[in-house]
Amino acid sequence: MSNRNSQANKSAARERLRAERERQAKKDKARRQIIVGVSIVGVLAVVGAGTWGIMQLNKPSHWEAAKDAKNVTAPKNTSGDNGTTVVIGKSSAKKTLELYEDSRCPICGTFEQSIGETVHKDVDAGKYKIKYIGATFIDGMTGGEGSKNALSALGAALDVSPEAFLDYKAALYSAKYHPEETDDKFKDDSYLIKVADSVDALKGNAAFQKNVKDGTFDNWAMKMSAAFEDSGVKGTPTLKMDGKALTDGQSKNAPMTVDAFNTAITAALKG
Repeated sequence: MSNRNSQANKSAARERLRAERERQAKKDKARRQIIVGVSIVGVLAVVGAGTWGIMQLNKPSHWEAAKDAKNVTAPKNTSGDNGTTVVIGKSSAKKTLELYEDSRCPICGTFEQSIGETVHKDVDAGKYKIKYIGATFIDGMTGGEGSKNALSALGAALDVSPEAFLDYKAALYSAKYHPEETDDKFKDDSYLIKVADSVDALKGNAAFQKNVKDGTFDNWAMKMSAAFEDSGVKGTPTLKMDGKALTDGQSKNAPMTVDAFNTAITAALKG
């Protein structure tokens, strides 16, 4: 082979090698750009997801939003600011028994099961009216939303009639349906409707059931709960007449027997 051919071959080989190196460099550059681009997209996705997650965490819960609502749908048979005044009884009754209760409260259950019927008869007889103030603090103490949901359902019963409200309240506190304090059964609309089916005025009542399922009176329930908080009352059940607490005569606790209640209410009516 001549020296000239040999030089030419070497030159061609070097050119091919240079061209191959350039192609490889371009591929490597393109690959790095793709990797960087994908990484940026991934970071943006993570940032976006994180931002969305923070927004969701900061978003008020349904009940928090209900508490802050400006427009409140109050049940029928209510009065006062946001319909939070619930007074039931004959207009001729001169005095009013204030009754503070939380639907999940076990002591309220004991009170209603032993004395609730007596209160109901007294109201029917016109001895006094009752003013109901509903609380929801047990939800905060034990977790859950049953107190709030049951209070909203009581609003749906009150929207039907005061009698339906009293009968439904009695059913919720009954030994058959009232759950343990830590069992948040009242959070389930289906359970609240099941209890309502034991009340003649509410059994199969489509309007009542719709209001429970739709949470029509959720805002009202939270305003009622706020009224309880503003009352200064610290526990349930609490009974008051003329601003004075009715007790069992031996402590600051509410009466838990019919005899103790009758003694306390008789004295309060005379006072």
